[in-house]
Amino acid sequence: MKLSEFAEVCGFEVITKGSEDKELTDVYCCDLLSFAMTRNPSGSVWVTVMGNVNTIAVAVLTEGGCIVVAEGAAIDESAVEKAEQQGVAVFRTDMPVFDAALKAHGLLKG
Repeated sequence: MKLSEFAEVCGFEVITKGSEDKELTDVYCCDLLSFAMTRNPSGSVWVTVMGNVNTIAVAVLTEGGCIVVAEGAAIDESAVEKAEQQGVAVFRTDMPVFDAALKAHGLLKG
């Protein structure tokens, strides 16, 4: 599924749009950035509660598809700025991590 299509149907709040032609392939959940650096699959919808600039750096490093900040967690303004600069799509939801990941999985895997 293309990122642009995911943004239209997911129902999450769009914080930054990112590269809309990026292909999303999988869902990944993790809040430990050092762990995500080695395990976040390329093209993944990464669901986390971490909304800081380091999260954006990890998404760029791993070539993740987008970030979904769950649980209504805050997203730092510096993270939003860096995401816009780096072309990283960031979404926000009040849903728990599990529910957000399950929803994303259902959209990607049908």
